[in-house]
Amino acid sequence: MKKVYESAAAAVADIHEGATLMSGGFGLCGNPENLILALRARGVGGLTVISNNCGTDDFGLGVLLKNQQIRKMISSYVGENKNFAEQFLSGELEVELNPQGTLAERIRAGGAGIPAFYTPTGYGTVVADGKETRPFDGRMYVLEHALVADFALVKAWKGDTQGNLIFRKTARNFNSIMATAGKITIAEVEELVEPGELDADAIHTPGIYVQRIIKGESYEKWIEQRTTRPREA
Repeated sequence: MKKVYESAAAAVADIHEGATLMSGGFGLCGNPENLILALRARGVGGLTVISNNCGTDDFGLGVLLKNQQIRKMISSYVGENKNFAEQFLSGELEVELNPQGTLAERIRAGGAGIPAFYTPTGYGTVVADGKETRPFDGRMYVLEHALVADFALVKAWKGDTQGNLIFRKTARNFNSIMATAGKITIAEVEELVEPGELDADAIHTPGIYVQRIIKGESYEKWIEQRTTRPREA
C-alpha cells in the first residue's frame, strides 16, 4: 500500500462535505499547517472539527473558520479566536466544550475501541447536563462517549514512507492519540525518510495507524502570544 502522497492537496482531495475531522495541535504548536491550508483551498464545508482549540483569527484552524467551512467545533479551549466568538454568538457555529482531560480521553478511547467511560470531571456542572451519571465507591461519575473521526490530520517531526511517526517535544500533544482515532489518518512531517532510518524505539505512532503521509512544504512557526521585554539601552 502506497502511503506517500505528492502534495497536501492530493492527500485531502476526498475529504467530503460534512466530514468529521480531528486536527492535532495545542494552540499553534503541532498544527498540520499544510493540510489545513490545502483544505481551505479546497473549500469543502459543513465540517465537524475535533481539536483542542480553533487556532487564532488568521492561523491554524482559524483559517477554515474564517472561510465559513466549519459547522461544529468539539474543543476544550477557544479563547484566542474572535471569529469563533462571533460565529458562536450569532448561531452560525455549533460548539461542544469539553474539559481538556476529558477531551483527550474521549479521543484516546475512540482509538482504543472503547465506546464510553466514566469520569468524575464535570459532575455537578453544566458539563454533566443530559448525561448519564452513577456512583462508584461513593463518588459520582459522568458517562462520556468516545470520539472517532472520518479523517485525522496530524503533524509529526519525522516520518518514514510506511507511516511511522516521531513527534517533537510539546508538538506531540493531541497528535499521537488522534492518529489512532481517525478512520483515515493523514500525517504531514517535516522530514520524510525511508523505512529503517528511524530508531524503532523512538517511534511514537506505528505506521499501522497512518494511511497517508506527506512532507510539508513550509512551516511558519507561529507564536500565539508574543511576550517580550524592552531592550536595555
